[in-house]
Amino acid sequence: MDLATILQVLDSTLRLATPLLFACLAGLISERAGVFDIGLEGKMLVAAFMAAAIAYVSGNVWIGVASAVAVSVILSLVHGVASITFRGNQLISGVAINFLAAGITVVVAQNWFRQGGRTPSLSGDARMAQITLPFADSLRDVPVLGPLYSGILSGHALLVYVAFLCVPLTWYLLFRTRFGLRLRAVGENPAAVDTAGISVTGLRYAAVALCGVLCGLAGAYLSTGLSAGFVKDMTAGRGFIALAAMIFAKWRPWQALGAVLLFGLLEAVANRFQNIEVLGLPVPVQAMQALPYVLTVVILAGFVGKAIPPRAGGAAYVKEH
Repeated sequence: MDLATILQVLDSTLRLATPLLFACLAGLISERAGVFDIGLEGKMLVAAFMAAAIAYVSGNVWIGVASAVAVSVILSLVHGVASITFRGNQLISGVAINFLAAGITVVVAQNWFRQGGRTPSLSGDARMAQITLPFADSLRDVPVLGPLYSGILSGHALLVYVAFLCVPLTWYLLFRTRFGLRLRAVGENPAAVDTAGISVTGLRYAAVALCGVLCGLAGAYLSTGLSAGFVKDMTAGRGFIALAAMIFAKWRPWQALGAVLLFGLLEAVANRFQNIEVLGLPVPVQAMQALPYVLTVVILAGFVGKAIPPRAGGAAYVKEH
């Protein structure tokens, strides 16, 4: 494998890891507050459709991104009403959102654009532009630093940099602020938080709203940054991969970054090397494409028992009188 190929794979890794990182941090924040969210996939899917559709109609990608975040937050609040206010089963609520998203995006897209459940291709201002970092061109020929900075770090859409910036911000929010302390306490012992006069319901709604914002950004990047439009089921299980990465990372932001980069690398390798041979035998394309999903199953099978979730996770809180 030559240097150019390695750079291309690493560049693709950052792009492919971005929606996973947004979704992983979204689930992490929600579950730290005690609200399990299986509906990451559905929120990403609806956000991806809304971003592409509104960006195409308006001709402005950022109006599409704002619309994606708005609809994702609405779905998150629906999940919050079902699981926090009415104390419904959080897993069933999340699965319902996934089913709703899978159906409604295709129906609305078909009735709106008449293109078989997809949106028209995006171009110009309706798609995210790539950003060239300062001095990227002048440093291109510098050994080591040049390829790393100019070939891998530079040339991505704005949301790629936002996603990686969200990692230290999430860490700071959870572990260095009063809000983060209370949010983590709600996920561990909501009764103690309630006894201190702090609203358990308010904190959990804040967590699911933040989850909605991040899922909206994940979906928007998927259809307007990584791709040039929406197609049916384009999330392709990324919401569930993000959940696996979150479990692998044990609900910690920095470890989550490493986990999603691993998944992104596997997907980049699978996309790049679809025709390879092992011991003289060709490896089927489908086997390469299945690599990220195989890793998901391995992680869920091998690490779920070792990763300890927040103690109050998945349980509705009933205020004692």
